[in-house]
Amino acid sequence: MVPARQLMDRIAVRQDVFGGKPIIRDLRIAVEHVLGMLAAGDSAETILREYSLLEPEDIQACLLYAHRSIAGEDVHERLPVSGL
Repeated sequence: MVPARQLMDRIAVRQDVFGGKPIIRDLRIAVEHVLGMLAAGDSAETILREYSLLEPEDIQACLLYAHRSIAGEDVHERLPVSGL
């Protein structure tokens, strides 16, 4: 099991990528895109197959990010920001 802090370290914000939306490991894959695929019914296995650079922990990190956001944590403000 990967600790939550390590999972959240997989999410970053770059002002020059997707208007500063959270992305996964600087891969130019938006957290919201992965969450949207999951919400549409795609399995984690399908996402990992379609995006070979992703790892299972990346999907777990997206879910943790969403959970913490809905729970009211100010997660976006705690993400590393680059590309300013």
